[in-house]
Amino acid sequence: MTEYDIPAGPKISPGRMTWKFLRDRAGTIPAYHQEFGDTFTLRILPGPRTLVVFSDPADIKEIFAADPSQFHAGKGNEILKPVMGKHSVLLTDDMEHQRARKLLMPAFTGPSMRAYQPLVEAIAKVEVDSWHDGDTLVTLDRMNAITLDVILQVVFGVTDESRLAVLRPKVNRMVNIDAKMLLAWSYPRLFKLPPWRGYFKNQQAVDELLYAEIAERREAHDLEGRDDVLSRLLRVGDPSTGSGSGDEEIPLSDVEMRDQLVTLLLAGHETTASALSWTLHELGRNPEIHARALAAADTGDDAYLEACLKESMRLHPIIDFVARTLQSDQVVAGRRLPRGTTVTPSIMLSHSREASFADSHLFKPERFTVDKVAPNTWIPFGGGVRRCIGAAFSLMEGTVVLREVLQRYEVTADEASPNKLRNITNVPSDKAPLRLTSR
Repeated sequence: MTEYDIPAGPKISPGRMTWKFLRDRAGTIPAYHQEFGDTFTLRILPGPRTLVVFSDPADIKEIFAADPSQFHAGKGNEILKPVMGKHSVLLTDDMEHQRARKLLMPAFTGPSMRAYQPLVEAIAKVEVDSWHDGDTLVTLDRMNAITLDVILQVVFGVTDESRLAVLRPKVNRMVNIDAKMLLAWSYPRLFKLPPWRGYFKNQQAVDELLYAEIAERREAHDLEGRDDVLSRLLRVGDPSTGSGSGDEEIPLSDVEMRDQLVTLLLAGHETTASALSWTLHELGRNPEIHARALAAADTGDDAYLEACLKESMRLHPIIDFVARTLQSDQVVAGRRLPRGTTVTPSIMLSHSREASFADSHLFKPERFTVDKVAPNTWIPFGGGVRRCIGAAFSLMEGTVVLREVLQRYEVTADEASPNKLRNITNVPSDKAPLRLTSR
């Protein structure tokens, strides 16, 4: 009989653990780390299933480098299936994941980033133009407005204002998904009850708009000259573009296209908005760093602005864990774990590790300009073959928006913003209010 070495963890019911995991990871995970050490076990629903949490960089490196056919990331994200769809690059594994990732990656390379940047700058400028000296900025709301328009225009390619006006409120409702909505995957009967019924009815309306956009774009005569992600994906397999060689280049179906677009929306909208909100909040709380950031914005020192963004993502992890579900018995960090176990590198614990980041509770952008950040310690985008394909885009977008804001305004935060876990992202619960002073 095989003996397993599953680490200790809290002895509470899976139901109660699930509630704590979905509602207050920032409060519970550090407490369990202090009690049980770098590796511990949680039991959560549905199932219940076993999550083994890791925080040592060597263990995290081992998990990221492991065979993806045996360490499935898609299985670990299945709770997102009702919203993202079964073809989402976040939910698939093996050949299906490789195909989707190969098709999506060209839209997020260096040349593509350079093509997107002017549009991001224009969207940020329109938003900042609406602000006034002395205003109190509801930062999270305004950053969400920017990043939503970036997704709709850069990813979906929708630039017509009348279409944007129809899409914005429906997409906003789709993004504002409460953690309890995700329970519908485990308990399908919930789809027929409020508030689940209203949420998924709105999702159906968004899907109808997306399918109409896909159908219309397929007939567009200027597809080759368009840079948005949807148009790029539609060109795959088109004989006129010379991109139809090999099974890997079979074009995405409409359903697959929808799932990838919604994934890019949900994974790239509020996450970047939250990172920007926390960054501006920290700048508003640290006058000396704020002064350096203003100078960086004026001189075009994007490296320092990006460092501010990276440090806020370290101090305030937007997504705070990564999941891989074992497809066979595996030895992980010297422990034999059974098939079906989900190994979970903790972004939150990794980023607060004193051995990796001295004075980890402090906001110090110089960690990313002067100091050398060790591998597998700063992991907001995950790692290995499943590292977020939009990482470069997120950093570019965040840096551009910071530059636009700081060239025009100084920001002041009167008090620290508490953290709130909203759906799967950590956001400032008070939306990070800032006082604006025109420069």
